[in-house]
Amino acid sequence: MGKFKTICSASRIKVYVVGLFVLGLSLNSFSQEVWSLDDCVNYALDNNIQIKQSEISTEGYDIDLLQSKLDIIPSLNASTSYGWSEGRNPDPQTNIYNIQNSRQQFYSVNSQITLFNGLQQYNSIRKAKADYLASQYDADKMRDDISLMIVGGYLQILFSMELVKTAVEQVDITALQISRTQKLVDAGTLAKGDLLEMLSQGAREEVNLINAENQLNLAYLDLLQLLDMTAAERFNIERPNIVIEDASLELIPSDKVYEYAVINRPEIKSAEYRLQSAERALAIARGSRSPIISLSGGWGTTWSDQIRVIDPDNPLDFSGPTKPYDDQLKDNVNKNWSVSLSIPIYNGYQVSSYVSKSKLASLNAEYNLELTQNQIRKNVETSYTDAIAAFKSYLANEKSLESFSESFKYMEQKFNVGLVNSLDYNVAKQQMTRAESDLISAKYDFVFKTKILDFYMGKTITLDEFDVQN
Repeated sequence: MGKFKTICSASRIKVYVVGLFVLGLSLNSFSQEVWSLDDCVNYALDNNIQIKQSEISTEGYDIDLLQSKLDIIPSLNASTSYGWSEGRNPDPQTNIYNIQNSRQQFYSVNSQITLFNGLQQYNSIRKAKADYLASQYDADKMRDDISLMIVGGYLQILFSMELVKTAVEQVDITALQISRTQKLVDAGTLAKGDLLEMLSQGAREEVNLINAENQLNLAYLDLLQLLDMTAAERFNIERPNIVIEDASLELIPSDKVYEYAVINRPEIKSAEYRLQSAERALAIARGSRSPIISLSGGWGTTWSDQIRVIDPDNPLDFSGPTKPYDDQLKDNVNKNWSVSLSIPIYNGYQVSSYVSKSKLASLNAEYNLELTQNQIRKNVETSYTDAIAAFKSYLANEKSLESFSESFKYMEQKFNVGLVNSLDYNVAKQQMTRAESDLISAKYDFVFKTKILDFYMGKTITLDEFDVQN
């Protein structure tokens, strides 16, 4: 496939088409849609499972952020219980132990709030927010990567289509030449060996056509798989008329592309927020050394069937009826408040280890940001250099094709009048065919490299600037 195939395989880019240019392939039972590049990209963004997973991950971080904010709100819990007891138990009214059966019910409400813990809650909120934003940018990068893969796959199909077209043209030319050679052999102008050589060349080109068609089918299949569609869902892509002109070399300098990318690319943003998260985690670890001040309070009441109504005239008489339920709940209310101070002194060096590991994680996050910046710079510089090299290669192959085409035309004229043999004719034809393939490869190599630069500039990836139909 030449350079373009190498680029696509290196980027793990695959593509798909079913049945276009394949001899005799019927597209029955399935509607054959024509998909533009935008259609393919938008479908992938809406349906790709990896993108959906990244969105789910982002939602999880959003929940963590909400929880970190709710953690600063005082806790509030209520409880109740109802029980029976038999045997020797203290009388709830006299506190004297008696052998009796009794029933009790308890109610309580408790609340607690942390007043100070070394700003750990504050830093937890900031950390959760940084994690959430980083996950959003991770999802954006996933969308960008999928889009670029779809573009590469789409271009791979266009590349394969042109190879099929070239192969068909060569088969037709050779078939016509076989007919002419047959006539020259019948007239005694050429030897029969020339006819056999032409027939052999025709067979080779039939094989080349079949191979090109197979590559096209595989390209379509790979694109369908990138779109998470089945092979049964046949479709055809829109075929723009890709033309490269001298003006196409007007590229934004690599340093300008990098300046934009290092500020705006989602992987950079994600790495920056991961660093912020690591720094907040370090602050949380250091906050573990701080005393903790908390405030708590509670309310409770009880009911028992052993609490009796007391006669004011005889306060030692406990034989009266059970005190009413509502009266007991009111009379037995108890409230409590407390402020607690917890000072960490020694806990097996756990806090110090926690701080040390958090420092390492923060340092590693700094290195990761630097690595991400360096990787983008390398990718931009490489793509820019490759784009210029591909353009120069395209111009050189264009001149080469012109030269070999003229040479072949001259050789064809001489062959038609019997001045050269079939071997020389086939050599000239093969040189022209190879030049055509090299030109096609260089063209799509250049187009793809410029799309990578557009990718790093945050531009919407289209083929409009190369499509002479627009």
